[in-house]
Amino acid sequence: MTPPPGWYPDPHAPHRQRWWDGTAWTEHRSAPEAPAAPPPGGGPGRTKVVALTAIGAVLAAAIVTGAVALSGGDGSGTETGTAPASTPADTPDAPEPAPETSTSEPSADDPALVEDQLNGITFPLLDGWVRPQYVAQDDVVMTTDGTYDCPGGVGVCRHGMVFSRTVTENDEKSPRALAEADISGAADEAYDRDTLGRELHGGMESHQLVKSGPVAVAGRAGYLVRWRVKTAKGPGGYVQSLAFPSSVGTESPVLVRYVFDAGDDGPPLADMDRITKGIRPFGDADTGGGVGSSIGPAG
Repeated sequence: MTPPPGWYPDPHAPHRQRWWDGTAWTEHRSAPEAPAAPPPGGGPGRTKVVALTAIGAVLAAAIVTGAVALSGGDGSGTETGTAPASTPADTPDAPEPAPETSTSEPSADDPALVEDQLNGITFPLLDGWVRPQYVAQDDVVMTTDGTYDCPGGVGVCRHGMVFSRTVTENDEKSPRALAEADISGAADEAYDRDTLGRELHGGMESHQLVKSGPVAVAGRAGYLVRWRVKTAKGPGGYVQSLAFPSSVGTESPVLVRYVFDAGDDGPPLADMDRITKGIRPFGDADTGGGVGSSIGPAG
C-alpha cells in the first residue's frame, strides 16, 4: 500500500525531511535540524549522541535501499516510484506545504461544465448560471438562476439565457454571414414577440450595434454580432449571435445565441465574453480561443 502523505527522510538526502503527497515526492523540503551539542568533556552524553547518529545512518541506508528496490534496483527509477518506507516524521514545526494551484482546465464531466453533445462542445457554467429547468424554448444550454414576471404583464422571464443550435441549411455561408443574418431574429424572439406571439417586454422599439467581429471559439475562427435592444417596457437587454464551425462530424456551423437583460438585475455583460472564451470541444481542454486570443472581436 502507498504510504499516506507526510514528511519522510529524503531518499537523496536522508538527513533532511521531504514531503510525500501520497503518490509522489514533491519539491518541498525541510531544513535539517542542528545536532545537539555534546556535554563538556564527552562522557555518557557523547556516547549517546554517537549511538543515535549510528542508528540514524543505518535507518537512512535501509530507506535508500528500499527506495532503489522499489524503482527496479538499478537506480534508474523515477521519483514517483520511490515511495517512503517508514511512517511520517513527527515535525510539528514543519507544516504541510500548501498545494500548488492547478492551471489545467476542468474535464468534460466537471460539474461546472454544460455539455452540448450534438455539437461536440462544452460551455463553462459561471456563477449565477444553472442548467435549464422548466424552459419552454428549444436548444437552451443554460439560464440565470430564478425567474421573474415579464415587464409586459404576461409570462415568466429569465434575466439571461444561452442557446446552442446546429445550422443545417447554411448554403456554405461564412460565420460572419450566419451571425449577421441571425441577430435580427434573435432580438425579435427575445424582446419583441416570442415564438408564441407574446410581447413579454412590451415589444422592441430600437436596437444599436455595440460589437461585431471575428473571434476564436474552441480553436475555430468564428464571428459575433451584439446588439443593445430597447423595449417598450423594462430595461431591455443585449442579444448576441455567435457562429463558428463545429469540430465534429461534417463540421456543420454552430450558432450560439446570448440573451442578457440590461439593468441591475441582468447578468454581467462580461459573461458573454467569458462564456465564449470557455467554449471547448469534447476531450480537448487545452484548446485555446475566445476573446483575448489572436483572433479577437472588433470594438
